[in-house]
Amino acid sequence: MPRSIRLDAVLVQAVIAGALSFAHLHDLAEAAGQSGWKAWAYPVSVDLLMVAAWRRLRTARRDRSAWTWFVIALFASLGANVATAGLLDLGAVPAWLCILVAGWPALAFLGGTLLVHSPADQPAPEQPADDEPAQLPEVEVTRTDPPGVDPQPVPAAPELAPAPASPQPVPSVPAVPAALLDHARKLADAHQASTGTPMPAEALSARLGLPEPMVNAISAQLQLT
Repeated sequence: MPRSIRLDAVLVQAVIAGALSFAHLHDLAEAAGQSGWKAWAYPVSVDLLMVAAWRRLRTARRDRSAWTWFVIALFASLGANVATAGLLDLGAVPAWLCILVAGWPALAFLGGTLLVHSPADQPAPEQPADDEPAQLPEVEVTRTDPPGVDPQPVPAAPELAPAPASPQPVPSVPAVPAALLDHARKLADAHQASTGTPMPAEALSARLGLPEPMVNAISAQLQLT
């Protein structure tokens, strides 16, 4: 069953505006020296550039180049409408306008190529959020015994024996040089010969002027009190 065509006021306005703009562009191109089929090609070139820019704007609204070429094509169409409204003598078109009309095909081709072959803006891919490890719910395990069986007591965990204490470090005895030991023995012998009693460790420490650990080591070897 064929579908019925519904007339829309906006569609009718678009057809009228397109037809009048097409005719004005043709008249302006013909007045600028483009005769025959060339004058009819100019309106097609302007409309195609406008359509290409509009299609680009639908996919990338922030594309400045698409807005630039859309405005250029719009000004070309509006300029032809204004110029052919009686403000311009089509019998004596200025030279700059002839140059502009003659260079339009190359400009429209450049704009259409840039609009078609330039990559469109694509939204940046969303960064995946770091997957946090899911926490498993705590499950309370209940021990159930079959019927008729006495519940068995759960053995308690054995207590761990305390770790043995580390042994205290044994103070090291300093080594006594042989010459120092001989000198101390001579002093002890001299003291015993003059007094008749062994030489005390305090007296030996005062005579030698050595630190207490060294004197203790010497006294231990000489068996002094």
